[in-house]
Amino acid sequence: MANGQWFPQDWPERIRALADGTLTPVVPKRAATVMLLKDTDVGPVVHMLRRRASMAFAGGAYAYPGGGVDPRDDEHHVRWAGPTRAWWAERLGVDEREAQAIVCAAVRETYEEAGVLLAGPAAGSVVGDTTGEDWEADRAALVARDVSFAEFLDRRGLVLRSDLLGAWTRWTTPEFEPRRYDTWFFVAALPPGQRTRNASTEADRTVWIRPADAAALYDKGELTMMPPTIATLRQLAPWATAADALAEAPERDLTPVLAQARLQDGEILLTWPGHDEFTKHIPTDLPTGGAPE
Repeated sequence: MANGQWFPQDWPERIRALADGTLTPVVPKRAATVMLLKDTDVGPVVHMLRRRASMAFAGGAYAYPGGGVDPRDDEHHVRWAGPTRAWWAERLGVDEREAQAIVCAAVRETYEEAGVLLAGPAAGSVVGDTTGEDWEADRAALVARDVSFAEFLDRRGLVLRSDLLGAWTRWTTPEFEPRRYDTWFFVAALPPGQRTRNASTEADRTVWIRPADAAALYDKGELTMMPPTIATLRQLAPWATAADALAEAPERDLTPVLAQARLQDGEILLTWPGHDEFTKHIPTDLPTGGAPE
């Protein structure tokens, strides 16, 4: 392929099945991912991880820390700093309980996969070093889902810093995928005193990189990414500081981006509204397991 765009090999077959009515779309699960930024002399850089090549889905692709929402975080009222739950509910297009759980997922996944915690003992503060053995034990319990993030915050006496997050965009996995997610992408700045590390069992490498540089490597085919990742990198590239990107976040459109597939002129046309670079023309006679051109 000319660039680093990644697609599952079974997409053509599944798209055909969706088009002829033999495939019933899976209901997407809620998820959150965070584009963590820090300022440097050459502008902001973003924290990315590379999924292990052995992963069945998007192996070798670069992405951001992220994962599914824990339903338990809908129920437990956490200590909260920043915009109200009602504000977040309106911003995210969900109810207040869902809004809390989605924001919790964003903060939890950043901690689980990057070791960065957007929470503190009081509003206006963040924890310092989180690399001690007791912190690592808590992080492992979160990864194992032995405790919910809300329970973790309570036990630690921590306030979730929703004001350190900005909702940037929202992508929904195409209807023909067997595993689907309704994913909110957030932007955040690395808190002073904290540092990232590769804490994810699903990643074999992490990197801080300028969004424009990552996009250039994708265009050369040197970095593999899924459409939402490269799209958000291009959107981040113009901003001169992490604060500038965060200031832009409240103005961003959160209408879900959902791939559309239809039969046209003897082929399958796959498009992402507003993102023409990802358009694919897939022959209807492509053998099972083939990849779109």
